[in-house]
Amino acid sequence: MTTDPIWQPLVEELARRQRAGRKAEFWLRDDDAVDPTPALDRLLDLTGEFAVPVTLAVIPAETDEKLVVRLGTAPHATVAIHGWAHRNHAPEDQKKQELGAHRPRKVVLDDLAGGLSHITGLHGARAVPMLVPPWNRIDAAVVSDLGSIGFAALSVYGPPKPASLAVINSNVDIMDWHGTRGCRDHGLLVQAIIAHLQHAFDDEPVGLLTHHLVHDESAWLFLERLFAVTARTEPCAWRPIRTLIGRSARRGK
Repeated sequence: MTTDPIWQPLVEELARRQRAGRKAEFWLRDDDAVDPTPALDRLLDLTGEFAVPVTLAVIPAETDEKLVVRLGTAPHATVAIHGWAHRNHAPEDQKKQELGAHRPRKVVLDDLAGGLSHITGLHGARAVPMLVPPWNRIDAAVVSDLGSIGFAALSVYGPPKPASLAVINSNVDIMDWHGTRGCRDHGLLVQAIIAHLQHAFDDEPVGLLTHHLVHDESAWLFLERLFAVTARTEPCAWRPIRTLIGRSARRGK
C-alpha cells in the first residue's frame, strides 16, 4: 500500500468502505478525441494497463476512420458523442455553448442526430448513444428531445439533474482550467474524490474527467497513481459506461 502522504487519506477512506462492506465506484470520461495521437496512445496504454474502462467523447464533425483503426486494439474504450463540431454559438459576453438556445432547436437536434449517426456508423458496437455537450452546457429544451433522436444518456459535469433519459455525470475534473491550465494539485484532487465518496447521493460513482490532448506530466502522474491505488483495493471498481446507463435506466432516472 502506498506510503505517499498525499494519497494516504484516500487509502484510509477506501479501507473504511471495505470494512463497512461498501463499494467505491469510479468511471472515466475523456473529452475531445478526434484522431490518433501520442497523447491518446498514452491514455489508452495507461488505462489498458490497469483495466480501466474509458469513455472517449469524440467530436463527430472532426473524426473519421483513422480513430476507428486505432481503437481496434483498445477493447476497453467506448465512444460517446461530443456535440457536433465543438463550435461556440453564444455571443462573446456569454459562456461558450454549442447546444444552447442561440439557434433554432431543430437545427441543434439535426446536428446531434447527424453526430450520433456518424459516430455509430464509424464505430458500430463501440459507440454508446450518450451525449457529452461541449463545455458541459446544453439547453434544457434540447435535453427533453434527446430521446426522440436516439440518445439514451447524457453526461455533463456536476450533480445530476432530473431528465427524461439517464444522466451519468463527471464530477471530478483533473485540470486547472482557470489557473495553470495543467493538472490540479494532487492533494486537492484526492480530497475531492474523498468528498464525493462520502457525500454522493445514492452512491453515485466518482466520474473522473480528463482531456488527454492537454495533459501535462502532472496529470499523467495523477492518473497513474490513482489507478494504482484503486487497483490494490478490493472494494474499488471502475465501471463501463454501459453498466452505469443500464443501472440508471432500471432505476428510472
